[in-house]
Amino acid sequence: MTLLCAAALATSCGTGPTATTDTENPFFAAWETPFGTPPFEAIRPEHYRPAFDEGMAREKAEIEAIVNNPQAPTFENTILAYDNSGEFLRRVSAVFGCVTGTDMTPELEEIQSEVSPLLTRHNSDISLDPRLFARVKTVYEGRDSLCGDSLQRRLTEKMYRSFVRSGAELSAEEQEELRQIDERLSMLSIRFGRNLRGDNGAFVLVIDNPEDLKGLPQNVVEAAAQEAEQRGEAGKWAFTLDKPSLIPFLQYAENRDLRERLYTGYLTRCHHGDERDNRTVLDSIANLRLQRANLLGYPTHAAYVLDRQMARTPEAVYARLNELLPPALERARGELAEMRAIKLAETGDSSFASWDWWFYAERLRKAKYDLNEDELRPYFALDSVRKGVFGLATKLYGITFRERNDLPKYNPENRVFEVIDADGTTHLGVLYLDFHPRAGKRVGAWCTTFRSQAYDSTGARIAPVVSIVTNFSKPTADAPALLTLDETTTLFHEFGHGLHQLFSMVPYRGLKGVERDFVELPSQVMENWAMRPELLAEYARHYRTGEPIPAELAAKIARSGLFNQGFATVEYLAASLLDMDYHTLAQAQPLDVDAFEETSMRGIGLLPQIEPRYKSTYFQHIFSGGYSSGYYSYIWAEVLDADAFAAYVASGDLFNPEIAARFRTLLSRGGTADGDVLYREFRGAEPSMEPLLRRRGLK
Repeated sequence: MTLLCAAALATSCGTGPTATTDTENPFFAAWETPFGTPPFEAIRPEHYRPAFDEGMAREKAEIEAIVNNPQAPTFENTILAYDNSGEFLRRVSAVFGCVTGTDMTPELEEIQSEVSPLLTRHNSDISLDPRLFARVKTVYEGRDSLCGDSLQRRLTEKMYRSFVRSGAELSAEEQEELRQIDERLSMLSIRFGRNLRGDNGAFVLVIDNPEDLKGLPQNVVEAAAQEAEQRGEAGKWAFTLDKPSLIPFLQYAENRDLRERLYTGYLTRCHHGDERDNRTVLDSIANLRLQRANLLGYPTHAAYVLDRQMARTPEAVYARLNELLPPALERARGELAEMRAIKLAETGDSSFASWDWWFYAERLRKAKYDLNEDELRPYFALDSVRKGVFGLATKLYGITFRERNDLPKYNPENRVFEVIDADGTTHLGVLYLDFHPRAGKRVGAWCTTFRSQAYDSTGARIAPVVSIVTNFSKPTADAPALLTLDETTTLFHEFGHGLHQLFSMVPYRGLKGVERDFVELPSQVMENWAMRPELLAEYARHYRTGEPIPAELAAKIARSGLFNQGFATVEYLAASLLDMDYHTLAQAQPLDVDAFEETSMRGIGLLPQIEPRYKSTYFQHIFSGGYSSGYYSYIWAEVLDADAFAAYVASGDLFNPEIAARFRTLLSRGGTADGDVLYREFRGAEPSMEPLLRRRGLK
């Protein structure tokens, strides 16, 4: 069997004799929608649980067929068969996982609570099946003769290591302990995220005195009035903890007491001693993770996680973070001194708190660079930025985007695009865009897939269905959504993740994934173009007049590139080190979360005027988002992205097609090779840290 055809079997799984039908449940039928996108309008909450049950039953039958095969284990009948199993369940899980992130309801929460332990148990049953592991191990030990090429060997090796890391070599008693830990962790992770979602939506600052709005831009005031009206507070102004509401208030509101109140609401999420307090939840998570790591033969959870990442060890992560921390702190102290001087001159008082930073940073930006972010926002209307992102992809890779209003949407706010390759005809995939905050939507921005790239039984590529989700500023009655520079950069970032999915040409499901500290390279490299004058001139246009951003304004943006980089680097490093400190604990112990966090931050010399980007009780990335012992990965990957962009700069052409073609090749290969190998093949050398240090003003 050829490589391509073997991989194609992935789409024909789950059709065996155990399959059942339900004519009213969309998951039990072929999706006749354009490009096979999920028929969202037909999917109702009551469809999920039967579909999950069926998906688990089908995958169990597929595993039984593998282990009961009377033939000796081979790559095709064991490794490939297992790689292809579970297609029905993956389809259900992908849709459910995406929708619960964007449109959670009490009904979906109940289903999630029911299904999560069942899925955890189901996955444990497979990964701890001694019959399946025995067959995988046989192929692994005979891989030099049983695998036809290097990719088959790599898949076999990765699969074997995955089974071992999942506890396949533990005793029966240890495996039962592992099962119980995994089930508890699954439920605790859900609880952490649910608590945060609830607490984030519970806080609102309602203002009824127009004097308290002093300093705020008109578009921010209009958005707050709109929010208040939606909350039944017509004639007032409401500010929430969503970033599009929070950050402008901290930047511009002259009422210091109200800045403190709003920021304190943000800092104390899930920290009120009530049913949504996450301190006991994360205590349990951290200790259970340590217990799990010890069972599997690792001294700490971080050691377990990093064993399969580019960094390899906690020591390497700490070394990288601690190398960057001193110059970042020095730069942040300089920024603080400049802002204190402004505050002293304006108020006669040089005292400074964390809720002052955004306000006086904006004052400092105006003083040093004659640049006011509110002056910029009219040039960054959301649709203009979207066109800029699409235009960049066209310049680099020749791909184009066609809006499709005939495709099903999971929410009316979606915009959906077909992505077409440079030849003008080849379908690359479908891209969903979901831009604004709403009830039931978790905070932040992310990229996910409703369907990953695969191959069908003829060897034809099955294109991915990708979704980019953000929480950007909403339009008002008088203006479209006007983005901040940070929001603009975020769209470029998430689109980079989308390209990683859209360009995928990986033959085996088990080779799609890349290391956590490599996965941010495709996203972060796109950020490099966002504020370059060469691209700004094409997409940054005034939403009223259509005029391009003035060259002098674009130049100011360029000159301010190092603005507030000390703060940004320090708050990020602080969160990364907090993550590592939690997950390098070597002894189980009750955690006083407040004391632990204070000790951790004092140990790195964190300025009292700077808070870590995420404090413990709302650090969703590491306690419910899959980034435990991995938040460092953004800076690890930034070394790569800064070095990669330096290649474009050195060539004299920021849209160099030859370099872009090589980078597309890197994106297309997924995890078919280690990340450091893929990067060296792209760049022709090891990455240098110099571009990163220069970018952040640390050298």
